[in-house]
Amino acid sequence: MAIGKVSEATGVKVPTIRYYEQIGLLPPPPRTEGNRRTYDRKDADRLTFIRHSRELGFEIDQIRTLLSLQDRPGQSCGEADAIAKARLVEVKEKITSLKALEAELERMVEGCSHGRVESCQVIEILADHGKCKHHQHDA
Repeated sequence: MAIGKVSEATGVKVPTIRYYEQIGLLPPPPRTEGNRRTYDRKDADRLTFIRHSRELGFEIDQIRTLLSLQDRPGQSCGEADAIAKARLVEVKEKITSLKALEAELERMVEGCSHGRVESCQVIEILADHGKCKHHQHDA
């Protein structure tokens, strides 16, 4: 498969495929006599794995470890579990933070009197971080 075809098949852009080769997530593919990269089904599967991992927010080093584990299927999956659990903790923390942010923005919007800027709750809270309940929650 040419790079354009593997890109189309996996949903990974051509420059990203080249980048993954550069950083060692994808092994350098064989080349044709005309120096064009050629990929096989295994490469496409690996790119799909990487793309899905990135969509789930895993960092490059975590993906590198997960790929290494995938390449050695007979071993314990404890390390993969630990990586996924750590990512889950990060996601839950982000959700908590986003919910607090949502509540703060709702409070700001609901507190708006739709009058003049001089008495605008949104402007007032943005100007004085101390009035932000979201900020107080993080402190």
